[in-house]
Parts: sequence; structure tokens; C-alpha cells
Amino acid sequence: MRLLLGRVLLPALHQGTRRCSGGPPKEIRVRFAPSPTGFLHLGGLRTALYNYLFAKKHGGAFILRLEDTDRSRLVPGAAAAIEDMLEWAGIPPDESPRRGGPYGPYEQSQRLNLYHEATQALLESGAAYRCFCTLQRLELIKKEALRSRQTPRYDNRCRHLTSNQVKEKMAKNMPFVVRFQLPSGAHSFQDLVYGWTHHDVASVEGDPVILKGDGFPTYHLANVVDDYKMAVSHVLRGEEWLISTTKHLLLYQALGWHPPEYAHLPLLLNKDGSKLSKRQGDIFIQHFVQKGYLPDTLLDIITNCGSGFSGNQTGRTLPELIQQYNLQSISTHSALLDLEKLPEFSRVHLTRWIEGADTRAQLVAQLQTLLQEKFKDLIFDREYIERILVLRKGHLNILTDLLSPDYSYLWVRPAVHQEDLHGLSSEASDIGRLVMQILQNVRHDTSLDVLSKELKNHLQQLKTTKYSTSMKVLRLALSGRETGPSVAEMMLSLGVEESMIRVQKSLLS
Repeated sequence: MRLLLGRVLLPALHQGTRRCSGGPPKEIRVRFAPSPTGFLHLGGLRTALYNYLFAKKHGGAFILRLEDTDRSRLVPGAAAAIEDMLEWAGIPPDESPRRGGPYGPYEQSQRLNLYHEATQALLESGAAYRCFCTLQRLELIKKEALRSRQTPRYDNRCRHLTSNQVKEKMAKNMPFVVRFQLPSGAHSFQDLVYGWTHHDVASVEGDPVILKGDGFPTYHLANVVDDYKMAVSHVLRGEEWLISTTKHLLLYQALGWHPPEYAHLPLLLNKDGSKLSKRQGDIFIQHFVQKGYLPDTLLDIITNCGSGFSGNQTGRTLPELIQQYNLQSISTHSALLDLEKLPEFSRVHLTRWIEGADTRAQLVAQLQTLLQEKFKDLIFDREYIERILVLRKGHLNILTDLLSPDYSYLWVRPAVHQEDLHGLSSEASDIGRLVMQILQNVRHDTSLDVLSKELKNHLQQLKTTKYSTSMKVLRLALSGRETGPSVAEMMLSLGVEESMIRVQKSLLS
């Protein structure tokens, strides 16, 4: 089947490996192409992830390309931070500015010669032309359209300049941009998510600028040239670019190039249907890194709320996402992200990391670093930290919970006043003596259940103090707090020696 696009026949687009006529299957190559005008946020991470999953599912390559041609809006450090965040998330690019690759450079600002070559080819074929309209004239066109309640569009005036008129203006060194001449008529293409799309772009838009006066390309030209030159087989990008795809395919046609296949991804929205905004602050990946969230947590929640996977369970890991990913099952419905569920997702993944020996070792190292930053002069050994993580498994949402005041007793011996303890029970000293007997017989491999039973059996011997009250006394003596984990867990976390010191000092001194 062949599809009429303008006046040139292009192969119809189908999902799967792209083939050239009569040739072998081409390698799957996808790209994530953000602009370093800001830092990576959840929406960008989701687009990158869907590209990464598609590449790994089909044994292909995942490319990071930085679209840095808008020089006035570049944010210092953003380019490096984007790649840092992809690496943190566990979805590093195979080719990138940092890693290099066979199709570099991977920053558009270093590929200007390619855009100039393409522009020259379009000028010579008559598919593009120089536009000498001043900013003042363009602004007048815009104001007049708005006054008439019409959508502003360029009137294509310079399309009709003769070659002599162009030469005269060039001789006078008049500034110009280069515009692409949009063919008239409706054009169709098949999107892998949205299906057949029809758009008569020339009826609603003026001829678009493809090369600006400063010599830098616009997105329309740059993405076409780069996707072709980098042998990109599939373009997976946000649905906001769906309306521009006809324009891009027309550029491929004018250049005589075979286009990639396109799949436009539904937007990731807030749970109320509003757009994610950089002004929210809490949608940037660095925010979640600083808060202590795990990469698996973010990957799970941004895929759980959308389509493209078999099943919709919580707790999927990256290998499971790759296995379940199916581009054909992506729907056109927007994905509604409920960040209020983030603690739930985080607890599931943190529990899994604690259960795994390798990932638990990573958590121990991270927590050691955080503790060193907070308590400059204190040193906590790995065994102690690991014991705490194992005992608190299933109760922590994020690793940094352990740095909150609720857990300060684990790192600093609390100041406990005896009058507070005796205010809870007149038998506070008896409680202390009974517990010291228990602790003296605790073995290093004593389980939480065994110690809990020992405490209950001994403390039920008290004459006037209820068991629940004796637990409050002990919890306060050990942690300086009346609420928190069970007393048995506190004792096993702190260790026998430290528990005895705290009981002796607060209850028996």
C-alpha cells in the first residue's frame, strides 16, 4: 500500500521494523530530544522512558539529542543535568553528547552545517525562499488578524518575489529568514497511536520559518534533518507535535528523504486534568532525587497511570516494564498522574530494595552519606544501618524518613527526664530491672517475635502497671518519644548494649 502525500508517493507507515524497498530490516533507533531551556520533569521523563522501552524491547538504540538552537532561553547546567537524570533513572542513552556515538555531534548547535546544506537544497529546488519581511511588518500582520478575530498567520508575501528582486535585496545586505513553501491541499499520514491523520496545513498556516536570521534552524527543519541523518527509525514524542507532523513529512518529501514512523504519546496531566507546569516546582526529577525517592518509584507511577502495558499493577521494575511494553496498546487518552499515591508506590519499591542484597547495600551507602552530612562527627557502621533498614522494612516511604525527628533516637541518644518516666508509672524502676534481665539473655540472632513475647511475659508480673503503659515507659526511655516502633524493634535496632545503657541511665540511675 502506498500513500499520496502532496504530489509525491511515500510508503505507508506501519508499526514494527522499518524496511527500505528490497533491503534488509533497519535497526530500531529512537531519540529523546529535549531542549536544555529547563530541567527534566516528569513529562519529559515519561517521553524518554517510552523511547527507551521501545528501543530495549526491540534490541535497538536509544539516543539523547539536545535541541539547543534557541540560544536566548538556554539554562546553564540544564544540558548536563538532563543526562544526569536519565542515568539516575536507570535509562541511560546509548548515544548522547556525553557518550558520543557514530552519528554525532548530539547537540544541534554543533550541527549547523547540516541545516545549512538542507536549506540550500530546498532553496535550489524552489521548496523554500528567502523572506525579507521586517519584524514591524510581521507585527502589523499579527495585530490586524487579532483585530479581525482571526488566527495570525504569515501572508506568504515573499514567496512571490522574483529572482531579480531577491538578488537586489541580497546585494543591499537586507536581513532575511528562510521559509518553507507549504503545498496546498490536505495531506494524510498514519500515526502509530492516533491512526490516520488528515491536515491541510497550508489552509491554516503561513509558510513556516525553517532558518532564522541568526543562522540557526527552527525545530521544524532541525528535527527533520537530525532524525534523517541519525537514521532514526521511529519518532515517539508528545501529542502536541501531532499537528506539526504533516509539515515535517512535507519537508522530508521536498528533500527526497524517507521519513521515520511516528507515534505521538498522549499527554501526562495532573489528576484534575490540568497540564503539568514547571511552575509547580515538584514535577522536576531533581526534586524527587533530593527527597530520596528511588528511580523505580518514578518509572512505576508515570507508567501506571497511562496505557501501553499489559496489566496495570503497582510495583513494576524496569525489566518488567520492558517486557510488558506494547506500543500498539497505547490509547489516545491522556494519562492522569496522582502524586498523592507516590508514598504508596515508594513504599513498595523501597521494601523491594531492602529485600535485595545488592540494592540494600546501595541504600546503606546512601544513608551513610546522608548521616555524615547531618551528623558531622558521628560514624555509623554498615551493619547497624543495615539492621535498621531490615527492621523498618514496609514502614518507610522514602529513605530520608530515617532522618526525620521520629527516628532521631537511632542516631543520637535522647535526653530523658526520670520524672517523666515515673509520672507514667510508679513501677518505672521495676520495669527497668525486669528489662535488664531480659536484655542480658538476648542473643544476637533473637527475632522480633521472640523478644516481644519475652517482654510481655516478664512485664505482666508488674503489680499495678498495665502492659501497654510499661511499653510507653520503655519507649520513652529508649527513644525520648511515647510513640514509634515497637519496643522490641527499638531494642533490636539499637542493639543490646545501647539499649541497656539507655534503660540503666533513665530508669535505674
